[in-house]
Amino acid sequence: MAADLSIQHYGYKTRPTSSLLNNIFMYTVNMAAKTLVSVAQTSRAEDSTEKWKTTDHLRFMVMLMTWLTVWVLRVLMDHFPYNINYHLGGGFSSLIESFDSILLSSSSSCSSSSSPLSLPASDSASLDLILYEGADGPSVKALGRSLTHILALLNDIPATSSKYQFAMTMADRIMEGNARHDHVELLDVNRTALSSSFARTSSLLYRSLKSTQSQDDTYCWPVRTIKALPFGSYVVPYVKGLSFCFNTVMSWVDAGGSRLQKKREVSRIAAEGYGELMAEKLAQELLWITNKLRFYGAVDHALVQWSCCSGLASLSLTATPRIQGLILKISAILFGDLNQEYCEVTRQVKFKLLVLWLPLLCHASNGLAYPILSSYERFEIEKTMNEVISTLPAMDQELILTNWVQDFAVSASDWPNLQQSYDRWCQSARQLIT
Repeated sequence: MAADLSIQHYGYKTRPTSSLLNNIFMYTVNMAAKTLVSVAQTSRAEDSTEKWKTTDHLRFMVMLMTWLTVWVLRVLMDHFPYNINYHLGGGFSSLIESFDSILLSSSSSCSSSSSPLSLPASDSASLDLILYEGADGPSVKALGRSLTHILALLNDIPATSSKYQFAMTMADRIMEGNARHDHVELLDVNRTALSSSFARTSSLLYRSLKSTQSQDDTYCWPVRTIKALPFGSYVVPYVKGLSFCFNTVMSWVDAGGSRLQKKREVSRIAAEGYGELMAEKLAQELLWITNKLRFYGAVDHALVQWSCCSGLASLSLTATPRIQGLILKISAILFGDLNQEYCEVTRQVKFKLLVLWLPLLCHASNGLAYPILSSYERFEIEKTMNEVISTLPAMDQELILTNWVQDFAVSASDWPNLQQSYDRWCQSARQLIT
């Protein structure tokens, strides 16, 4: 019967209709199907001789009115002169098949009082997916969406979860499979997804650091003062611990109304610790994404985005040593590839990178607690920065080197030493007089 009711059997051709009318029609069909299932389920366990209740009659009338609305909408869609394509396909015919099977089940249940009306699992499943406009086969875009989705999940899954390594392995497997085919479109899938993930992760890292810093700023002025001093980031955790212990002892002494204050203090320190752990996790992920972009030949994407992270560059100066070390590692990797032949970035990007991130390179805790960069890496990065500065205009060199002297003179580190570039710029300025 379903074959006889098929739209294609009668030679019917769908006509272009309005998207608004299509949406109304699809919504009404789904609602009509749900009411049909509701009526069928109501009568499933009931005896055929039992009378319907008032609610059953109302439900049946609503079902009839809804199906009548579907027919009216179908008539309007056949004669509505719009040019927006809509193909109903096999969805309507499958709906007729489901409706026909339900009618047959209902007829058989009415003929025998001992057999109640029942809906097969296949029919209920088809009613849940009444309108399906069709899905295209696997494509490169679908692969890119899948990789982007997995990379986004990494930001949400806790690092302590076993599924975190599962998601990272899945992303690696997709990217390695694309690279093995050595096709331009597949390589672009990796680069586009990683570039999008780099932007999202750096934005989340900025928000996390900003939230943590806001908690520090509202805490007390001694913490802010100590944090601004050289090596103050190492002292601040101990000051907070001592302050917490002192407040705890005072809460025991003053048992009158300090219990609430103690709970607030514990909650505040716990939230602050969680924010720092979250920021460190995001920084680890950003370092992993940077290495992947470099491996797949898309480090220029990271360079462009890193040159626009002014807020993150500012917050990184007051971040904890572990987070600061990870951000320093990312900056060092990007600076190392700044002057390579395969890296094509504009002069403005090079200038903004040097202006934004040179203060971090000067003030960061470069391996004081644990090694971040080796001596060879520092030498190579310093050499690359000198080469990049020499390619910039004299005005850009003046601004970069002036800021470098100011930061380098007051920092505890002796790296990066750009005196060679400073002397060369001074010599070029002297030659303008002669």
